[in-house]
Amino acid sequence: MAAQAGATLPFDLDAHAALLAEHLTLVKPDGPGPFPVVLQMHGCGGIQPMQLRYAEAARGAGFAAVVVDSLGPRGIGRREAQLTVCTGARLRGAERAVDLLAMLSWVKAQPWATADNVAAAGWSHGGWTVMDALAGASREFAPLDLLDAVKAVVLVYPYAGALSRTRRRGWDGYRPRVSALLGGRDAVVGWRAPQRALDRLTADGLDVRTMTLLEATHCFDDENASDPRTHYRPDLEEQARSFYVDCLIGGLAS
Repeated sequence: MAAQAGATLPFDLDAHAALLAEHLTLVKPDGPGPFPVVLQMHGCGGIQPMQLRYAEAARGAGFAAVVVDSLGPRGIGRREAQLTVCTGARLRGAERAVDLLAMLSWVKAQPWATADNVAAAGWSHGGWTVMDALAGASREFAPLDLLDAVKAVVLVYPYAGALSRTRRRGWDGYRPRVSALLGGRDAVVGWRAPQRALDRLTADGLDVRTMTLLEATHCFDDENASDPRTHYRPDLEEQARSFYVDCLIGGLAS
């Protein structure tokens, strides 16, 4: 059962986690573990091959990567997502935040996972989702102590505009280590709004690390991006993956 805007209790978080689990992609090292975990939240258009490249990079560094599909369980295809999710007409970050909470609950039951040592990573709309979850969205659907397991957050060209909660509210006292990668030529979400949200977190005392790739557009790491304002740069993607792994190593205890 997926959360809907305006939904009220009771909400079956376990049932929602089970539905998401049917669609996720798990990339983890060989062996029984337990491994530190990164939950990867895709952009508004859904999972692209680049998500798996980041997941493979995480696995190479000893992490289990869970690529969470927020569209498949809701029956949203790519074209529909571009017309509705990417425009903010449906499945905004605050609503989608329940997916992150459900996956944190799911990870707790996995024997291969170090369930109290989790990173949450989000690209664009996925970054909005992660930020809104930490800013208190979906508190009516799940116990927010699930978020205590999030020790690191990685945000890649995140949406942090008017609909995002972080700049206004902060993160409800949660204090993960925050790493963000911004594009200097991002004409979709820009860099100023994300930077203002990051400045709010810094002012609140969080450890925030930011890298800005001056030549990077939005979705510079996605060769399948359909927005004409984006430009794929494999050289910058390689830098971004290295940054990603460094953030995981620095943010999660081994």
